Amino acid sequence: MPSIHLHPPIAEFIRERVGEFDLISPSRKSLLNQLADYVQSNSPRNEVGGKGIQLTFLCTHNSRRSHLSQIWAKVAADYYDVSDVTTFSGGTETTAMNERIVASLERTGFQIQSSEQTTENPNFLVSYADNAEPLECFSKVYNEPPNPSEHYAAIMTCSSADQACPVVPGCDLRLPIRYEDPKVADGKANEKATYDERSRQICREMLYVMSRVRK
Repeated sequence: MPSIHLHPPIAEFIRERVGEFDLISPSRKSLLNQLADYVQSNSPRNEVGGKGIQLTFLCTHNSRRSHLSQIWAKVAADYYDVSDVTTFSGGTETTAMNERIVASLERTGFQIQSSEQTTENPNFLVSYADNAEPLECFSKVYNEPPNPSEHYAAIMTCSSADQACPVVPGCDLRLPIRYEDPKVADGKANEKATYDERSRQICREMLYVMSRVRK
């Protein structure tokens, strides 16, 4: 059993996703296995004087997919008791964490607060467990604080960021794990369903990654 005390709706959501690993295609698993190998090889158990495991998820605007990936990667690491994982997100430009992502996460059971409602780029505190610090989420360029400048994996979650950043300075691994942008459904009847499906997919794949890391 995980030592993390997840909010009950999130715990149930995760149990459902763990049963869906067969939905991940072999080609996707090949990419995800590379990320799992990176996490494993950078574990403090395997690296004397290691800095822990730093994962930065990139998309163009740091507004949708990169935030979902940052959040679910951390939740998945805690769920599987993969220690010393810190997750980040960034973009090639700054916008804001999209309100539709916030709403989708809240439908899943996350408790989200914003202390800066009047700013164009609010700072959100995303709580997923009773015994874990909330994640601090806001839009930023990938090389701006608090994101790491060295010894991290850069995961490209969209094709635009992948093309715009052929080289990511300071990273140990640059890995394209792309997701379709839920923005395509903005303002349409299937908007909520599209955002929730992208969240399910990213959750499922980050859980798969952490499940592959040997304890």
